[in-house]
Amino acid sequence: MSSQLLTLHPAPIPNNTNPNLKKLKTTTTTPLYQRIFIPSHVYRHPSAILLELCTSLKELHQILPLIIKNGFYNEHLFQTKLISLFCKFNSITEAARVFEPVEHKLDVLYHTMLKGYAKNSTLRDAVRFYERMRCDEVMPVVYDFTYLLQLSGENLDLRRGREIHGMVITNGFQSNLFAMTAVVNLYAKCRQIEDAYKMFERMPQRDLVSWNTVVAGYAQNGFARRAVQVVLQMQEAGQKPDSITLVSVLPAVADLKALRIGRSIHGYAFRAGFEYMVNVATAMLDTYFKCGSVRSARLVFKGMSSRNVVSWNTMIDGYAQNGESEEAFATFLKMLDEGVEPTNVSMMGALHACANLGDLERGRYVHRLLDEKKIGFDVSVMNSLISMYSKCKRVDIAASVFGNLKHKTVVTWNAMILGYAQNGCVNEALNLFCEMQSHDIKPDSFTLVSVITALADLSVTRQAKWIHGLAIRTLMDKNVFVCTALIDTHAKCGAIQTARKLFDLMQERHVITWNAMIDGYGTNGHGREALDLFNEMQNGSVKPNEITFLSVIAACSHSGLVEEGMYYFESMKENYGLEPTMDHYGAMVDLLGRAGRLDDAWKFIQDMPVKPGITVLGAMLGACRIHKNVELGEKTADELFDLDPDDGGYHVLLANMYASASMWDKVARVRTAMEKKGIQKTPGCSLVELRNEVHTFYSGSTNHPQSKRIYAYLETLGDEMKAAGYVPDTNSIHDVEEDVKEQLLSSHSERLAIAFGLLNTRHGTAIHIRKNLRVCGDCHEATKYISLVTGREIIVRDLRRFHHFKNGICSCGDYW
Repeated sequence: MSSQLLTLHPAPIPNNTNPNLKKLKTTTTTPLYQRIFIPSHVYRHPSAILLELCTSLKELHQILPLIIKNGFYNEHLFQTKLISLFCKFNSITEAARVFEPVEHKLDVLYHTMLKGYAKNSTLRDAVRFYERMRCDEVMPVVYDFTYLLQLSGENLDLRRGREIHGMVITNGFQSNLFAMTAVVNLYAKCRQIEDAYKMFERMPQRDLVSWNTVVAGYAQNGFARRAVQVVLQMQEAGQKPDSITLVSVLPAVADLKALRIGRSIHGYAFRAGFEYMVNVATAMLDTYFKCGSVRSARLVFKGMSSRNVVSWNTMIDGYAQNGESEEAFATFLKMLDEGVEPTNVSMMGALHACANLGDLERGRYVHRLLDEKKIGFDVSVMNSLISMYSKCKRVDIAASVFGNLKHKTVVTWNAMILGYAQNGCVNEALNLFCEMQSHDIKPDSFTLVSVITALADLSVTRQAKWIHGLAIRTLMDKNVFVCTALIDTHAKCGAIQTARKLFDLMQERHVITWNAMIDGYGTNGHGREALDLFNEMQNGSVKPNEITFLSVIAACSHSGLVEEGMYYFESMKENYGLEPTMDHYGAMVDLLGRAGRLDDAWKFIQDMPVKPGITVLGAMLGACRIHKNVELGEKTADELFDLDPDDGGYHVLLANMYASASMWDKVARVRTAMEKKGIQKTPGCSLVELRNEVHTFYSGSTNHPQSKRIYAYLETLGDEMKAAGYVPDTNSIHDVEEDVKEQLLSSHSERLAIAFGLLNTRHGTAIHIRKNLRVCGDCHEATKYISLVTGREIIVRDLRRFHHFKNGICSCGDYW
């Protein structure tokens, strides 16, 4: 068949040409007709062919003058096609300029314009045009309603959608497959999934699209199990799932973490030939990651013949969510190497990985990349950047990013408040919370959780009660995450009974809720109660995780329940398939070491399947100091300093071990080594709250306004304590007179804080102290006697646990 270059000869423009048409843009540079060959048999309407070949608004503007010049402007074929193309290219205004001047409008023009309004304008405009159609006595067709229903669903406008559903019925389309599928989709989008399914059941016939609509509706509305059941119903009805079915149901399988079902769907996809479709393979990646099968996800990704940026993003985020942040960042770099342009999601995944790793250098690299790619204007990416810097201990940079952001969402404020909380900047977190409210930004549950997290570290009962009251006033006290944070805060303030009351009142409990309560019992010295609660958890529907077992073993360690702790460590892997982490190994060494079973603890370390980390060796050194085993302590210290030679805490621990064994020459050697390395000992610090003000005391400090009064009171108190039987333990101090040794002991930070609390509160008021280091043996003994002679309850939270002193007895049973 011959072909030749299409040429159009100009024709005179009729005098009645509508002036509105002249307003249309008529670009003539490089016209489309000059580069297209058309077969000779289509000369009758070559402009129609050019319209069919249009791919952009620019090309349409090039062709439009030819249509006008050749007199085709008044042909309905061209009018309809022009309107359709303007709508397709998102120019509803220019479509209207073509539509309005037409004197004798065919119904097809109305239907085309309605479709344009539905695709390119608001629901209100689309409905108003439909009403105009009715006024112009245009008979609606089924697609008019499908367009309107789809737009109602996208706008989540259930009221308007129900009205259009009524129009479908009154116009006799209630049995039409396309109309009723659109109705089902409307109700599913508006979260009325049961109504959607009722409409689906009433359909006299159903095709694959209608089945897929129901599957997607259940999956997107959180009814994961029901979505899977509908797929089974679909097959029983003789309808074979297609790729859309699989992409719709796989997120539901991921939510259920149903790995076996995911593998079955993968097998079906392979047999049906869908496995190599990029959208199906990407959905499989996401499912495997969310089911915890990283290896399967890796194999699927490796086998993909084509990948898009969504596939890469799924891999990056999947690795990060499964704790493989190194792999996540490596995948991000590989994506860049292969020339795939990163999106906001890519950057957020990379920042998440950097945050998990605490890798500031790589985080800054991603930040520079954001600036280069001009992606840094997206508020979601900036939120991730704030979180990354906060987790990398550079809350100052996070604050700078936050301050420079012009548009802040509630998520932005939450990220910054949490960043302050994670870095111990409690006052800054509270100030920002107040500033947030002054900007009329309503806090949500995550805001409250972030503030509660900050306050939990203070261990101030008054603050815990204040934030609890705020949660009640804002009606967020029933939120599972807020209530869990409140349980943790009350437990960290020593109010374990209040925490348990909250726990018992909760209708919904997540695994983190159980973990918070178990850990609260453990740190407050209620080991048996922690185990009873854990047994209750095992009998329920919530499965324990790694954190649960860590809390259980720690509770056993604090209460001397060695055999129980060993049993639960073994059951962790045998009964639940959970692999112990370094923290679990450290907790086990602490359990055995505190009980004096140092040889067993050392053997445990030697038998570990992985090289012992700092937490494990640190626990062993601490046990050696408690039980004065210098030989094992030195071995442990050698390995510990190989891993972290500059940690001041462990140097002090070694020096204290030598001091307890009166090996003063070795004490001096350790202190000299610390001086040479520039390692500073962390000063003892204790905090006590009085009338909404936190008072801080350092060991030996005299800068408090009441210092003279405090030291004088401690001297009087010391005499009363000695009369009751207290004998100072001065063995850890040498080279000074005995009375000086006693003075040094009595000026420890917790004693200053206790004295201040006793002097400034009424009799019967409990004194709450928080200390940054572990309570020393003499202070522990002294506080017991102080509680006895004053008749006061004293609650001390040190670095590791709570001590409740009352009537000369400590809740720890002298086991800490």
